[in-house]
Amino acid sequence: MAMNREQRRYLQKQGQIDAEGNPVATPREARPPERDPRVSPAQYLREVRSELTRVQWPTRSEVINYTIVVTVTVILLTAFIAGLDWVFGEGVLQILRLGS
Repeated sequence: MAMNREQRRYLQKQGQIDAEGNPVATPREARPPERDPRVSPAQYLREVRSELTRVQWPTRSEVINYTIVVTVTVILLTAFIAGLDWVFGEGVLQILRLGS
């Protein structure tokens, strides 16, 4: 690896290369053993219940409004896609009639 004197001195100070410029093998640090991520079913249920108490649930009027918005959107998109299907179907039939 080509490097100038400044780089070589810097890497030698850090202990990454020896006097000839060869890399120095350094042992890796031992990782602490990982904690077992599993919990007991009772602990899991306690944590779920704790999280559910923090959830901001929608009010009845919000649920009704969201339901209306979703229903109207689904109806409009279904009608739009059905219209496109009919238009393209008629177009293909016209093309086939011209060919025969």
